[in-house]
Amino acid sequence: MAKLLLRLMITGIMFLVLLFAAAWFAFPWYAQLLIDRALEGKPFRVTVSGIALPSTSGIGFKSLLAVFTTPPDDCNDEATTYSLSLTNGNIAWRLITHSPDLLPSLFDLTLSLNADSLSVIPDPRQFTFADRRALITTTFQITRNNGFALTVKPLSATYPVDGAIATREKLRLEGINYNVRLSAATKWQQPLDTLYVSKLSSDGQPTPVGNFRALFGSKRDPLNPCTLTLSDCSIELFQWMASTERIDYNLKAKQTNFTLNLAKIPLNALPGLSQGSSKMPFATGRVSGSIPIEFQDSTILVRNAMVIAENGTNAIFYDKERKPCISLDMAAIKGGGKLLKNLNATVTMNSKDKTLSGLALRDLSATLFGGKITSTPVSFDPKTGSTFFIVRLNDIKLLDRMRLLGNFKGNLKGGISGTIPLSITNNSFAIKNGTLQSRGGGSVTIIPQKKQQTPGELMFGKKSAEATYSFSEPKLRFSRSSDGKATISFSLKSLQQKNSSGEMSLASPKGTLSLWHNHLNPDIVTLSDFSTGVLDGTITLQRLDYDMAKKEGETTLQISHILIQKLLDLQGSKKIYATGYIKGNIPVKIKNESFEILDGKLTSEQNGQIIYATSLEERTAANPALRITYEALSNMLYAQLLSSINMSADGKSLMTIQLKGTNPDFQRGRPVELNLSVQQN
Repeated sequence: MAKLLLRLMITGIMFLVLLFAAAWFAFPWYAQLLIDRALEGKPFRVTVSGIALPSTSGIGFKSLLAVFTTPPDDCNDEATTYSLSLTNGNIAWRLITHSPDLLPSLFDLTLSLNADSLSVIPDPRQFTFADRRALITTTFQITRNNGFALTVKPLSATYPVDGAIATREKLRLEGINYNVRLSAATKWQQPLDTLYVSKLSSDGQPTPVGNFRALFGSKRDPLNPCTLTLSDCSIELFQWMASTERIDYNLKAKQTNFTLNLAKIPLNALPGLSQGSSKMPFATGRVSGSIPIEFQDSTILVRNAMVIAENGTNAIFYDKERKPCISLDMAAIKGGGKLLKNLNATVTMNSKDKTLSGLALRDLSATLFGGKITSTPVSFDPKTGSTFFIVRLNDIKLLDRMRLLGNFKGNLKGGISGTIPLSITNNSFAIKNGTLQSRGGGSVTIIPQKKQQTPGELMFGKKSAEATYSFSEPKLRFSRSSDGKATISFSLKSLQQKNSSGEMSLASPKGTLSLWHNHLNPDIVTLSDFSTGVLDGTITLQRLDYDMAKKEGETTLQISHILIQKLLDLQGSKKIYATGYIKGNIPVKIKNESFEILDGKLTSEQNGQIIYATSLEERTAANPALRITYEALSNMLYAQLLSSINMSADGKSLMTIQLKGTNPDFQRGRPVELNLSVQQN
């Protein structure tokens, strides 16, 4: 009998072991059924696939989908269904008992859910959320009441978000960090913690917005239950740190308004100005500002933003020798006001047009340097990777702020107006038929570098090499291709040169400059189709290729209808009076700061008169041949005037003149032919 009882006990134990083993092996097949029964009647469902065999401390799965619905409330007029998806995960558990009993009445359970990926998709699809290597930890308190009846009480839940991504249509928030910490002790309210977003992109393209930080918690103001509050907020705009104390977002109206305060930073810290060095800075001084913002339904309105530059704030430009040549004063000047004010714009964060990116700009206007700047709408085309817009300038007081440095000095005044059509791609930009003009002008003095004087110059002195150029009403038409080639057509109402030798005025000079067109020699600057009025005539130039590195170039000046008398006046001649006009070609070779004339040819356009006034003393002192020349030129009616000109780089010149005509007061008006040579230094 005892043996039979023992066999029955062994058989029963083996049956229980086999039953447990069968249940353990069959668990992956009936686990979903257990989950469905447990959640029957609940407002959410869980679907699990690829369940692994459980262990004493956890169980793995390939995918888990949890779907739950939040009902409408005072802040949201419609129900929202959320789908939480996890892949390649593992659920681990750990029990902690509070007594040595075999069946304790109280113990804690910790569940840790670890997955390769986690995603949340709401319906309606307002956004998507994705995270890698997600880890969610929850704790429960389990109490055994009578027998095996258990009471489960959740205690806490944590989820450290690290490097997550949130997407709304074409916008993408990347690098999201936030430490979710919920507990029964805080009534399941999320305490304040730092929310961080690394960057914002639109249609895969980075935007100038990034490194957003704010303190955020779920506790709401009872008087404003539909308001989410972010505090101690900061963000980088174009690498410029901006901050605001508080952002209150109304969930029901989907709107907020706040003011971003732009920190006072060095101007050379901004993009495009930060490539300089301490010895050659591109900018000096500091700037600050503020941006009032209204946000509603993915649209940002900027109203009356401003940027202020403190005294000593300048942008600096350098010549090829890396010496400063121009500075632009950014600070407030008399009558100039703030650097930038009344900045208004509308930024659309999500374009519903599938051909455009999620970021679009319109209604842009601002007061810049006392003038007005506006722009046509700006949107990015992801198919071509480009955008196009037109910037319009009206009376921008830019010339008043320019300072000439180094070998230049001057005084510039006047507002600049015009249009700049811009095409921007990922790696470059292009301008087609931009225009700039000003009713102002100014003067620029060029001061050549001092050179060692010759003994003759030390004894008798040397004329100053300084030259001052005064101009008025400049106009530019310019284009730039995406590969950097630039073409600038220019014109001036007037240009006057003044140096120690006298003055020369040019009327309506105009021409075209071509830069960086020669890829084999990018230092070549081409001046073409140049013309100007001078001395009642014109000077034209078809083409000059000037090498900026070698400082050399060659061209030919075409001269026509130049009044001879004005040319003589320019040379300071006081004894010669002449009528008529000349024309011709003058080949010019430029080298460094000097130029040569190589066999220039001039000829008269018509008959004229030359009177050379001499005193009795001059005629008496002259030799017979020179006296005859004086008499012939006392009233020369020329029918032909030919001249050749040569000038070396050191300033020595030789001019030969051939005159044919008559003098009615000389030898009964017989034909006269004179050949003259004039040398100057």
